[in-house]
Amino acid sequence: MILGIGTDLANIERIAATLERFGDRFRNRVFTETEQRKADSRADSAGTYAKRWAAKEACSKALGTGLRMGISWKDMAVSNLATGQPTMQLAGWAAERLHEMTPPGHEAVIHVTLTDDHPWAQAFVVIEARPVKSD
Repeated sequence: MILGIGTDLANIERIAATLERFGDRFRNRVFTETEQRKADSRADSAGTYAKRWAAKEACSKALGTGLRMGISWKDMAVSNLATGQPTMQLAGWAAERLHEMTPPGHEAVIHVTLTDDHPWAQAFVVIEARPVKSD
């Protein structure tokens, strides 16, 4: 069953300007070290940061809270599988919220998709509850 759906559209040029103006202060407040390494290794680092920004916004919406109620930017972290598929890991209050909204006998699975077409970066997040298989 679907527990939550979120989407966000971020302007890559706005993120680039924020990175230029605030640098590490912005990076360290919003992005994990893993996210920073990934973005900084890319030719289009601003686009990579913008997609991750959008994913965090989309995830907070899928959690039903938006960026309020104690969710920290770093409570949501985007990484990639070896295949390149993006994944979302939650910590802190975001993980607590996910646990609260997951029905007994189910496990939560977070699906993430990212795309960009300059100057836009977009993310969709779907949170699914799957029945836990019993042996």
